[in-house]
Amino acid sequence: MICKAIINVFKVPVANVAYYLKIRAHFMKKLYFCRNLKTLILIIMKNERKLGSVQKTIVGAQFLFVAFGATVLVPLLVGLDPSVALFTAGIGTLIFHAVTKGKVPIFLGSSFAFIAPIIKATELYGLPGTLSGLVAVGLVYGIMSLLVRLRGVGFITTLFPPVVIGPVIMLIGLSLASTGVDMAKTNWLIALISLATTVMVSLFAKGMLKLLPIFSGIFVGYIAATCFGLVDFQPVADASWFALPAFVKPEFCIEAVIFMLPVAIAPVIEHIGDVYAINEVTGKDYVKDPGLHRTMLGDGLACAAASFIGGPPVTTYSEVTGAISLTKIADPAVIRIAGIFGILFSVLGKVSALLKTIPSSVLGGIMLLLFGTIASVGINTLVKNKVDMGDTRNLVIASLILTTGIGGAELTFGSITIGGIGLAALVGVTLNLIIPKKKS
Repeated sequence: MICKAIINVFKVPVANVAYYLKIRAHFMKKLYFCRNLKTLILIIMKNERKLGSVQKTIVGAQFLFVAFGATVLVPLLVGLDPSVALFTAGIGTLIFHAVTKGKVPIFLGSSFAFIAPIIKATELYGLPGTLSGLVAVGLVYGIMSLLVRLRGVGFITTLFPPVVIGPVIMLIGLSLASTGVDMAKTNWLIALISLATTVMVSLFAKGMLKLLPIFSGIFVGYIAATCFGLVDFQPVADASWFALPAFVKPEFCIEAVIFMLPVAIAPVIEHIGDVYAINEVTGKDYVKDPGLHRTMLGDGLACAAASFIGGPPVTTYSEVTGAISLTKIADPAVIRIAGIFGILFSVLGKVSALLKTIPSSVLGGIMLLLFGTIASVGINTLVKNKVDMGDTRNLVIASLILTTGIGGAELTFGSITIGGIGLAALVGVTLNLIIPKKKS
């Protein structure tokens, strides 16, 4: 049939048909290859890529590397042991995967939302008391998980609309601006080197490096500080190769609990956003299977477990979601391997000692951008959701959240004091519930 088509359509001499059949065979091979290539591409795009054990291990280590900078930065800023943070990130990730039936490719690391509250609460109640408040944060996740299970996702968005969440997120960043400046001014040159590196990597880097602006800034700033003789390596030399992290036991403090509970609002909303983000990346609906109530409960239990042993609260990490989007590898087993690597790194005593030698000016330069970025995320929340700030209702809610938080307002009930971000969040939620919306 093909021969006849060649002869009739192209008027090819019979003697040359064999030549065209040869060409046909060649192109059939190409077509077969293309079909296989198409199948491979579809597999990758559907995140069904099959990896061997060694490959999974390597990719898992890479994912931890992506989250490493942010995970250890939080404890360094609030005065906790970075090794504990690595340990709790690993344990928290494994707890999350146990609760979600191992179906959701999400990594949990140190939460930035709690930086300001931890710093303030530690001043007021001490570290053990603050940790008890952070353990109680898991209760908020548990309650929200139950409400989602009973009433659906819409309940959360009704209770915490963008007009509340946006200003609260802004407040988290703005409340720490002075802390960043205080740390940076210990050596402005080093701080600016760290800041410039972070900005340059964020703007111009490609591939995996683009996912590591904070780590890059710390690394270059650290090298610069070393060149200027600002780093003392003696603690690294004195540290043992293997050592358990410096775990801290919480001590119950009702004031710290009340102080911390409202702060959980922002990370709860962040959690929902991250789950929807991983849905988009993988093409699966984790809100339905295993269910948002399970992901939220897993996050809450991980947060409580982390704080119970002296680590910062953990949260879902969008950095790793970005890495998943880039690599097209969404196997939850790979994420669990990253968590295991976090645990292994935490017992390396010299790693912990090395992290503690980072000068405050290096971290200060990073924080100048980081805390401003957090505030900008809050602004973006308002813009993205088209919150009409010309509406008097929205203006009142946002304004009172910001002034209450930045102004340092406090309410005292006997021996209990509520202030800062927690009070501001409560003000926002309350006003949103009692102020009537404009009739359309």
